[in-house]
Amino acid sequence: MTTIAIIVAAGRGTRAGGDVPKQWQMLCGKRVLDWTIEAFQSHSKIDDICVVLHPDDVDLLNTPSVITCLGGENRNDSVKNGLRAISAKSPDLVLIHDAARATVEASVIDGVLNALKTHDAAAPALAVTDALWHGSEGLVTGVQDRSTLFRAQTPQGFKFNKILEANEKNTETASDDVEIARRFGLDVAITLGSEDNLKITTPQDFARADRILRNR
Repeated sequence: MTTIAIIVAAGRGTRAGGDVPKQWQMLCGKRVLDWTIEAFQSHSKIDDICVVLHPDDVDLLNTPSVITCLGGENRNDSVKNGLRAISAKSPDLVLIHDAARATVEASVIDGVLNALKTHDAAAPALAVTDALWHGSEGLVTGVQDRSTLFRAQTPQGFKFNKILEANEKNTETASDDVEIARRFGLDVAITLGSEDNLKITTPQDFARADRILRNR
């Protein structure tokens, strides 16, 4: 069973601040993307890695052991480019991961891979536990039932041929790869995510990610 991880690193991440996109900023002695690549390189069940890069960033990654390809106009296009780039290797499974989730744990990856033994797709998530409100003009206008709501994470895993076919057919934007999978009839298992599987989005997230890495 061959598994390839696609790391999507073509975004600009302007909300994170800094002079360069967040995946190239320093975190605990390494760049964010270097930590993300290492998390998959160190996992025994990942056979190869493909990093999807912005055209302006091609010269920034000097890791000969990984496959690289260029991103597209949006995340959906970037993922599609990554899937096409690894199609010659004909993997059985593919994991699609955000470059900004540099603190992903092996146990989260394991959960996705285990679920793929019996499902077309699988993705980690955490149940929503906070109360949720609807609001308008600074006032609470209603409440939202949270009993069936989850906070989605990555890596999101798929049977390779099925997600490639779904992406080739897809013509609409999607919030993530699970949305595309469900759009074309794939069953998606929910696996256990982690509070430490942080997606760096704002400047404050760097300090939290630094603490997570230093405590391991």
